[in-house]
Amino acid sequence: MTTKKKIGFYPGCSLKGTASDYTQSTLALAKAFDFEPEEIDDWNCCGATAAHNLNRTLALSLPARILALAEKQGLKEILVPCAACYNRLTVTQHELNQDDNLKKEVSEILQLPLSGDRKILNVIQFIEEVIAGQIEEKVVHPFNRKVACYYGCLLVRPHDVLKFDREEDPQTMDRLMRKIGAEPVAWPFKTECCGAGLSISRTDFVAKLSGKIVKEAMDQQAEAIIVACPMCQSNLDMRRPHIDRYLQMKTTIPVLYLTQAIGLADGIEAKELGLNKLFVQPKFAIS
Repeated sequence: MTTKKKIGFYPGCSLKGTASDYTQSTLALAKAFDFEPEEIDDWNCCGATAAHNLNRTLALSLPARILALAEKQGLKEILVPCAACYNRLTVTQHELNQDDNLKKEVSEILQLPLSGDRKILNVIQFIEEVIAGQIEEKVVHPFNRKVACYYGCLLVRPHDVLKFDREEDPQTMDRLMRKIGAEPVAWPFKTECCGAGLSISRTDFVAKLSGKIVKEAMDQQAEAIIVACPMCQSNLDMRRPHIDRYLQMKTTIPVLYLTQAIGLADGIEAKELGLNKLFVQPKFAIS
């Protein structure tokens, strides 16, 4: 009997709410690829996206508490699917490790020890490091479509801290999509900002920024946009009526999480992957 690989799991606020389909598809992959995400007990919001604008100590203490709880739980690796959460946890660990006095101050505020040695993985890194070798052998429905792999800005910046992929032209997600039979297009909007947390306060900005991304993907003849960030997915998918008004055209290109695309190719049911929750439904999804 094979022992399942355990990994810490920090869902963050989005994956428990608006991005519940991201959670569904991540857990569906966990089941299919025989790994076991262990959710961090009593986790809290990481403070994205506004805490750093209000109070630096608070902005560091919120993600630091998550890291301290993971340490207390004995979790050496943490899967963080949300790009904003991944960014905040990684940047915080880096900043605290650069300043022993600051780390001590935050540790005293939390009343928890902080070693600062947890391995933090975004979902793309995790898939590449843990399950990439099994993906091709499990493909039953090749994803024979052109796709635009959209990384957004928070997965690759600040590059000196995150050290994930190439800053302007990342390739990891493209490689993973090729493993399931997709053809990633070459396009210049891979790491452009979608408007991020302005989705509520300045929907007009989001319509403009996200609209340009959607239009470029369509101009490159992509049949789907593939993402690994709940804010990006929400802005490109849920805000489609605003995008269509900005572009003055009807757009039908769907926006799928990387986990959903891999799950589809590997024969996982569309509903189990949360595809029924998308605003722009992928017509090619296997029911």
